[in-house]
Amino acid sequence: MNSSLPETLPDTATPIGPPALGNPAPVVIPALRHWTGDDGHFEVAAATRIVVDPSNVSFGHAFAADLAETIGLDLAVVIASPAATAGRDIRFILDPANHVEAGGERYKREGYTLTVTASGVVITAPTPTGLFFGSRTVLQILAQTAFRNRMPSGTAVDWPDHEARGFILDVGRRFFTAEFIKDYIKLMSFYKLNRFQIHLNDNQIFTDNKDWTDAYAGFRLASTNPAFNGLASTDGSYSRADWDAFEDIAAARGVTLIPEIDGPAHAAAIIHWRPEVGHDNGKSDHLDLQNPASTQLMKEIFSEFTPWFRSPEVNFGADEYPRHLGTDFRQYYNDIAAHIRSLGKTPSAWGSFSYMGEDGIAGYDKDVVINSWNNDWYGLEAAAADGMKFINTNDDTLYVVPFADYYHGSGLDNGALYADWLPHQAAGQEVRPEQIMGAMFAVWNDLVDKDYSELDVHLLIEGTFPVVAQKTWAARSPSLPYPAFAEAAGAIGMGPGLTVISTPA
Repeated sequence: MNSSLPETLPDTATPIGPPALGNPAPVVIPALRHWTGDDGHFEVAAATRIVVDPSNVSFGHAFAADLAETIGLDLAVVIASPAATAGRDIRFILDPANHVEAGGERYKREGYTLTVTASGVVITAPTPTGLFFGSRTVLQILAQTAFRNRMPSGTAVDWPDHEARGFILDVGRRFFTAEFIKDYIKLMSFYKLNRFQIHLNDNQIFTDNKDWTDAYAGFRLASTNPAFNGLASTDGSYSRADWDAFEDIAAARGVTLIPEIDGPAHAAAIIHWRPEVGHDNGKSDHLDLQNPASTQLMKEIFSEFTPWFRSPEVNFGADEYPRHLGTDFRQYYNDIAAHIRSLGKTPSAWGSFSYMGEDGIAGYDKDVVINSWNNDWYGLEAAAADGMKFINTNDDTLYVVPFADYYHGSGLDNGALYADWLPHQAAGQEVRPEQIMGAMFAVWNDLVDKDYSELDVHLLIEGTFPVVAQKTWAARSPSLPYPAFAEAAGAIGMGPGLTVISTPA
């Protein structure tokens, strides 16, 4: 372990022992887990260098670009052994042996140690993700100082409480441009959010006669394979090159993309393409699970697109299928989970076990990561009791349907989330923190006929990203009051490299 630190650290950004006279902890979003302040500060100057080892050259140049955008100085990148380099530099040390016992696996995967003295800055981490998150802390601290060039002397040791911290975006019912998706990967990584689930197909849910034949529906992946001609939406889709670009940005920034292709409900886009697999002669958004061709077609879709995905996990939906049609639902669920596993991925899905039958989880494949989204369908307590790997995405707490009169149509109450919510709590249910992977908030574009843009959606949820980041990284009541937190978020901004959304100057 890191011999300069005690084996156990408090869960607050305060010194160990009696109050010290050193610098107070800088405000970072999410807050630093531990800070020991010293006297003085480091000042970034034109002569300051960014020092990285040969394995981190691309990271060094990317950080230099981010730093130039943040503080206006274009610093040289030096390839050397950062551990052996002296001088007034910013040094990044990738050390797989770097370990803080109190941080356990979370530190090993995403943690970092930041040391600031008057003579330089050193970021040490066991993984590239940890180095990247440490670099975001540096940018946030600099962004808040008067000349954007000072950092207080001291040592930060930082790691998250939860492995899953993120956001879900429904692009199936409303297309969001590739540039917007790229911006959101960057925005999330700036706050150390690490899980971006992209809901790739869906359809209108409010129709006058419950005939989905002409209902709006979208499928957002466009294959060049002739066998899939006509599946992708004509009003917007992502090519393989688009998805590769998403994956490249995500991989460099510690973000995992979770692609979601939904069925057997929310499947009108697939049924419009192949009506024979739809319930009620295709006049439905539900697959006909008594027709073996339905399951086979979904397997073919996953086989076609899963090679695009670098994530270890692929979500297959499985939510809101009508109970009266569900006699073959369990078999479909198990077949698709097994198929995704055969493609080399971990399957994930939306929890439906409490609603679909009296037997609950009995007979279902349990080796699936679950989004717990509604207490009646499958709440936190049921998922914990069943021993599932699960994430809090509770609808009552964490859903936004833009401009609707339900599900927080004007955006979540960020102040209340910040002050009162914790990731292991939702809608009157609570589990032990260690039982849950984490939490994600979501945007669902139910109102397909409503006139609004991707930027209108962003304005509804911009302030939620730092709040969810804070409460999933440090799952405890924060010491900083919400007004001060919101003010800090405004000063910190949304990070560098954005093109569609932007941080005001």
